[in-house]
Amino acid sequence: MVSPLYLLAGAISWPVVKGLYRLRARGLEHLPEGGFVLAANHTSNFDPWPLAIPFLPSRQLRFMAKAELFNPLLTPILRAGGAFKVRRGEGDVEAMRTAIELVREGEIVVMFPEGTRQQKGLRKRRAARPHTGAARIALTAEAPLVPAAIGGTDRLSRLGPLRVAYGPPLDLSDLNGLDTKSAADTATERLMAAIDELKATL
Repeated sequence: MVSPLYLLAGAISWPVVKGLYRLRARGLEHLPEGGFVLAANHTSNFDPWPLAIPFLPSRQLRFMAKAELFNPLLTPILRAGGAFKVRRGEGDVEAMRTAIELVREGEIVVMFPEGTRQQKGLRKRRAARPHTGAARIALTAEAPLVPAAIGGTDRLSRLGPLRVAYGPPLDLSDLNGLDTKSAADTATERLMAAIDELKATL
């Protein structure tokens, strides 16, 4: 179910994202109808907008947001916008459990395996190990893990075009029977490779 506030935010953002920044999305035919984990690269705080706009008005994305933002004033807004708490740096078990439940209920949970925003070329100079949370959620929920790539959010001031590409769900069937860590590590390696391949096409 899409909340009214989420739809309102989408309606307000639509002219900016689709008009001013000329968002073009491809690969929508790859997206499953039920719940799944959507994992993408992360270069800007604006990334959620081009990632989410193509799903409107039929589906709402769910995002982890740092627990510090959930004060009495912002909590209703954040929840209506699809956010749920995560205590960063603590391996928040409750946030992971919430994400798994949401996916099992048919929701789309967005994850950025790179964690914090990456500056252009940073992964080439210093390859930080990607987080395995997206893979762990998908494997535990027995749900599809879908890669996506976002381009253009690192040059918003130049009004460059925004591009999003969604890939087909990864085949993780051969990971059945592996221990959780090994399965998550392998799935994450495949995920990052798929995201890089999509980025190269933008």
